[in-house]
Amino acid sequence: MGSTVAGTPVAATTLPELAGRIRVPTYDRAAMSVGIMHLGVGGFHRSHQAMYLDRLMASGRDLDWALRGVGVLPHDRRIVDALNGQDGLYTLVIKHPDGRLEPRIIGSITGMMYLHDHTRAVVEAMAVASVRIVSLTITEGGYLIDSVTGEFDVRHPSIQPDLQPGAEPETAFGLITAALALRRSRGIAPFTVMSCDNVPGNGHVARRAILSFARLLDPAQADWIDQSVAFPNSMVDRITPGTTDADRAALAEQFGVHDVWPVVCEPFTQWVLEDNFPTGRPAWEEAGVQLVQDVAPYELMKLRMLNAGHQVVCYLGALAGFGYCHEVCQDPTFRAFLNTFMATEAAPTLPPVPGVDLDDYRRTLVERFSNPYVRDTLARLCADTSDRIPKFLLPSVRHNLAHGGPIERSALVIAAWARYAEGVDDAGHSIEVVDPLREQLMAAAARQPEEPTAFLAQREIFGDLVDDPRFTDAYLRALASLHTMGALATVDAWSVRPSS
Repeated sequence: MGSTVAGTPVAATTLPELAGRIRVPTYDRAAMSVGIMHLGVGGFHRSHQAMYLDRLMASGRDLDWALRGVGVLPHDRRIVDALNGQDGLYTLVIKHPDGRLEPRIIGSITGMMYLHDHTRAVVEAMAVASVRIVSLTITEGGYLIDSVTGEFDVRHPSIQPDLQPGAEPETAFGLITAALALRRSRGIAPFTVMSCDNVPGNGHVARRAILSFARLLDPAQADWIDQSVAFPNSMVDRITPGTTDADRAALAEQFGVHDVWPVVCEPFTQWVLEDNFPTGRPAWEEAGVQLVQDVAPYELMKLRMLNAGHQVVCYLGALAGFGYCHEVCQDPTFRAFLNTFMATEAAPTLPPVPGVDLDDYRRTLVERFSNPYVRDTLARLCADTSDRIPKFLLPSVRHNLAHGGPIERSALVIAAWARYAEGVDDAGHSIEVVDPLREQLMAAAARQPEEPTAFLAQREIFGDLVDDPRFTDAYLRALASLHTMGALATVDAWSVRPSS
């Protein structure tokens, strides 16, 4: 996990020493008890949900809502070991646009469990009555919902072992279903399942996935979940790039703190949460969370502008030779294109968002993307596109096609993905395509010289878009321009051309 750096190690015993350098938890961590189990503790969870809980605990309340993390996937073992080695503590470093670093130790996580080492223990921990929420950040594709049909993939290889008679759970779905079954058998009220992933209607999606999985095992159990378990929707937002060795070194050099796995993030943070927690919740509203009855307007705003905005800049920027999001967004040509896309193809598809001026939101997004110190890589934004484009960009495309709205810039973004999947940028440098469908995507991209619509014809990703002449024409014009003029010249031309 990088080179060793000097500094005081982060641990419960070193907090008094660290308190002289950076902000540390002032609440009694020994008095904490677990009220939330979280599946998928990554950087975003630690910059966002765990931070909000730490902020709440700093006010002296809700120590009975502490987090315990659960590693489910093989690569999660690293974060389990890292956090347990630091007593659940870690440093959150806010990177301000002026270059200032603002570190603080987060103490809301009591520790971590690795599912495949202690399966029964994890199920038992989730079945304890004091655990009233199980939260999730398992990525957009982790719910196994087909982007075209909206159905759960009952044949997905990852869940097949969990469906065998007497099997111990190996997936998030199996784990949640097993824990709920145990609570039901013991007469304990079910926990609330809280998705915190960038998925439209994430609570509804989590419900569909878990119910579909449970029905394969036990229809009666699925009926009980359907009737008894709450799945609130949420909108989460904070740009959280991957931690680098340079981040660890800066923390040690500037503040004398040695953290095996700190988290870095931007200053902005937002969490809009549906207030649907039958067995209780922390007083999140006192920590800055917006508790609402309907998350949908906020969610659509974020998905169609921020998340889609990242897709707008990442493939085109990578083709043009940029490496970071801020580099693309500080370039006048790309900045103009991003602004025009959000103003003409994204914002008009949105319903009114209570308390939000969409023009202000757009301007704020561009400034956030332009923060040079966050150093969000285009490679991160380009990864797993087959899980992202269908959720972030295609809904706006379909809305605009149905209502006569503009689609030219969206077509260029999708054409840029197709061009990116060829595996080489405009200067001839190799591109590493990272995606669950990598081989399929690159094979389709390789056929484009003879079959220009080969990439768009992947119906499991794009549905029937290839059958729409208006969109296909715009896509083919964009793809041809990318091949003949390159990304930078094409973006320049598309920034000023009339919308159609």
